[in-house]
Amino acid sequence: MGLSESNNVGTTFKKIGLADVPHGRNGKHKAIVTRILIELSVLKIESALKVPLAGLLDSGENVRSALNRAARKSGRKIATVIDTDFLYVWNESGKQ
Repeated sequence: MGLSESNNVGTTFKKIGLADVPHGRNGKHKAIVTRILIELSVLKIESALKVPLAGLLDSGENVRSALNRAARKSGRKIATVIDTDFLYVWNESGKQ
């Protein structure tokens, strides 16, 4: 017998109201990703942001992944490069 709502014999998990269930995803990268996307929106073509890795709460790779997911979700095309000290981010122009 599996876990089901109709099984009144006993409960395994705590029950909460739907109003208390988190419906958004505000991960630990949200603040830095939001800040970078805002700065990218006013960045001139042929310029890039140079974000110090030392100031990030997580690895540069994880922030870079979160940034790319957020950019894709909002329909933006960005490019990123990471080295030992900085994450570089710029708006992709479509020209190569």
